Amino acid sequence: MKIKSWLFLFITTLLIGIVSAITVGLILKFPENSSLFELLLYIFGLIGFGALFSVFSQMGFFAYLTVHRFGLGIFKSHRLWNGVQLVLIAVVLFDLFFLRYSSFHKEGESIINYIVIPLAILAYGLLIAYLKVKQTSNVAFIPTLFFITVVTILEWVPVLKENNTLSLWMGFVPLMLCNTYQILMLHRLLQPDQKKNAKQTKPTAL
Repeated sequence: MKIKSWLFLFITTLLIGIVSAITVGLILKFPENSSLFELLLYIFGLIGFGALFSVFSQMGFFAYLTVHRFGLGIFKSHRLWNGVQLVLIAVVLFDLFFLRYSSFHKEGESIINYIVIPLAILAYGLLIAYLKVKQTSNVAFIPTLFFITVVTILEWVPVLKENNTLSLWMGFVPLMLCNTYQILMLHRLLQPDQKKNAKQTKPTAL
């Protein structure tokens, strides 16, 4: 990826993180009785929060691209590497349910509250993976699903430990939107370079 393309991806992803954090923060906790100064201070805090999680998202994205290449190199086959990723997806989704349930469940509280989030993330990941395949090739399905589910959950861990509703959603929404944007933009940014390479015959995995 050229520097120009990377800068474009960085800036746009940063803006998505900031705007989404401000939106979620104002919807979930609007400081109604605050002065203009306090409101502006709150918004600046949301900007910092969104920027921080945008950077987390971008670090996770490029880390996964590196791991993905290593995985393909080690297992020598898309099928075997995809099988490993499917196992990891199942493990991480189960851990998201089990660890939150065992840590925060209160007597009388429904278990459904802890099942819904992993299932919703899986459903969303399947949708984005489907869209990615429509835009690229079938090879991209499992890597996209892995990135949207596993990587997003791992990036979400710092606020998951707090179990605070506001922090959970203010972290989750920017991460998910930033990750979705990056994975769906990657092939668009790489297409000009790939077209120049006449020797390329294999479909991109992402």
